[in-house]
Amino acid sequence: MNGIPVVDQANFWRTAELLEQGLNARAISTLVRSGELVRIRRGCYARGEWWNGLTEPDRRRQRVYGHAHGTLTTSAGNFVYSHTSAAALRRLHLWNVDETVHLTQPGRPSGISHRCGVAAHTGAIKRRELSLVDGLPCSSLERTVLDCCMMFNVRQAVILVDHAARLGADIPLLRERCAALAGRNGVLALRTALNLVDPRSESAGESLTRELIHRLKLPTPDLQFSVYTASGTYRLDFAWPTRKVALEFDGKSKYFDFHPTDEVIYNERQREKALTEDGWIVLRIEWKHLFREAEFKHRVLRAFARNCEP
Repeated sequence: MNGIPVVDQANFWRTAELLEQGLNARAISTLVRSGELVRIRRGCYARGEWWNGLTEPDRRRQRVYGHAHGTLTTSAGNFVYSHTSAAALRRLHLWNVDETVHLTQPGRPSGISHRCGVAAHTGAIKRRELSLVDGLPCSSLERTVLDCCMMFNVRQAVILVDHAARLGADIPLLRERCAALAGRNGVLALRTALNLVDPRSESAGESLTRELIHRLKLPTPDLQFSVYTASGTYRLDFAWPTRKVALEFDGKSKYFDFHPTDEVIYNERQREKALTEDGWIVLRIEWKHLFREAEFKHRVLRAFARNCEP
């Protein structure tokens, strides 16, 4: 990086570390204005080129790392990363959440102890609710789910609980804890998500689709349903087998994660051709369709009706 003496190709620096490398306050400000440095929080900076190349989930997790690095010499460390910060460390699916770093500590913090962009919660975290993730103190998977869902709406909670279940969360324990929280603000979202939980949902988009199908009172589909055709076996995101109607969620990652785009699109076309020849109607939906609810319901019902025609 031009202008910054790099030691071990670090990506985070505290202000004191930059000063030790020969920079002064004016030089640091110049590097921030040029984009070579990005100010993550008070007293902590990141390499601009590296930061700008991160995905949103990666940035959310790196903000926690940045907080840990920035407070290493200024905090007694008697806190645990919790709520969405714990979820980010655990790489849980999150949707539509802000960049706030959340932590929980036993005593009430002062008004300036954690600075802007940090939400310091007061409360006890029992030993069984504590673990280390990437070397940082973090709330357990189940405690993380509870804390997040108590401040989430239903859709956010469904996404999180589905993924937590997929990662092995103790769902009976979560239901027990949910019952004990009856009457608390936020418990409705938690209860609804636990009632709908299905670890077979493989993405946030699939979780949102399932929640929408339930809320629109459409028949419950089978998830990850295998169909055997003359051209091979295919797995469908959502299927109503007796109606031979399938619903496929086309998230961007489905096409760009592991295979060249042209190969994936070709395979999808061959797959859809085989299903159509076998009598299936395949509906493809994207993120935008999840927020056009009347149109979504009409498309599904129309597909049901088409496959019932003589």
